[in-house]
Amino acid sequence: MRRECPPVRRERDAISDADEAAAADTRPPVMVDVQGLRKQYHGGFLALRDVSLRIRRGEIFGLLGPNGAGKTTLIHIICGIVTLSAGTVRVAGYDIHRQYRETRRRIGLVPQELTNEAFETVWTTLTYSRGLFGKAADPVYLERLLKDLSLWDKRHSPMMQLSGGMKRRVLIAKALSHEPEILFLDEPTAGVDVDLRRDMWKLVRGLRRRGVTIILTTHYIEEAEEMADRIGVIRDGELILVQDKHELMRSLGSKVVTLELAQPLAHLPEALARLGVECEQGGRTLRYRYSAEGGEAGVDAVLRAVQQAGLTVHDLHTRESSLEQIFVRLVGEQPEEAQ
Repeated sequence: MRRECPPVRRERDAISDADEAAAADTRPPVMVDVQGLRKQYHGGFLALRDVSLRIRRGEIFGLLGPNGAGKTTLIHIICGIVTLSAGTVRVAGYDIHRQYRETRRRIGLVPQELTNEAFETVWTTLTYSRGLFGKAADPVYLERLLKDLSLWDKRHSPMMQLSGGMKRRVLIAKALSHEPEILFLDEPTAGVDVDLRRDMWKLVRGLRRRGVTIILTTHYIEEAEEMADRIGVIRDGELILVQDKHELMRSLGSKVVTLELAQPLAHLPEALARLGVECEQGGRTLRYRYSAEGGEAGVDAVLRAVQQAGLTVHDLHTRESSLEQIFVRLVGEQPEEAQ
C-alpha cells in the first residue's frame, strides 16, 4: 500500500519571459531541457508521464527513486538510446532527434551494465571511444584521465583481466574520453569498493569546477546528499519533486531534541505534553520532534516549560533528519542497500 507523503513545494521550472530576461546575465545556460516527456511501451506500460525538467551548466543533479521508477528510462531518452512517445528534449539547445549528432557528442554516459570489449586493452578502448566522437587523439588528456581513476598501471591490460571494480573505472573513463559537456552517471558505484566511490566523488567535483554538467542516479543516498546541488525524486514515472538540496532539507526535514534528565519523571507535566514532548526510557529522557524549517520557537517553548516544571537537564543534544529519511517519506520505501 502506498504511503501518502506530505505536500511538497515544487520548483518552478517554467518562469515568465520577464524573469528569464532579468536573470539571463547571471544564471548558467540550460544544458538539459525536458518538457512534457512521456514514454509508453507497446504493451501499454507507461514508464514516464509528463516529466519536465531543466538542468543548468555546471550543476550536479541527483535523480532519486526506487527500482522501476523511471530513472534509467529518462536518462536513456535524453541520451538518444530510447525513443520518447511525446514531449521534447533539448541538449545544449539542440533537439535530440533532429540534431542527434550535436547532442550525442556532448554527452558522456556511464551505464549500470559492464559492457566493455573483453579482448581490447584499456588504452585501446579509450582511444577508440574518443575517435568515435570525432575527437582528435590526445594522449596527454587520456593519461591524466586514467591517473585520476587509478587506471594508469592497467592501461595495457586486456579488459577481460580486470576486476569488476576496475571495469567500472574503465566505463567512467570511456564516458569521459571525448570530453563531454554533460555526464550521466547511472548507478556508477553500485557494488564497487569504497576507494572507487571516493575517486568518483573527487573526479566529479573536478569536472563540476570545469563546467561539466552531471546527472547522477544512485541507490546510495549519501552520495546524492554529499554531491548534488539539486535533488529530483521520481516515483511511478512521475517527477514528484525537484528542489535545491538545502531547501529540501529545510522544508521537508525534521529535527529531534533529546533532553536527558538528572532524575526520572513519574509522569509527564501537562505543559510538556501539550507541546508534543514524549517521555521515554522510564522517564529519564524527553524527546521533542519539530520541523527543520521554522521550528525554533517550539524548542524555546519546550525549554521554558522544562524550566517552569523545575526539571534538571543532565544533557541535551539534537539530531537532524537525513536525505535518506526524506526520501523514504516521499516514496514510501527504503533504498535498496538499506532493505
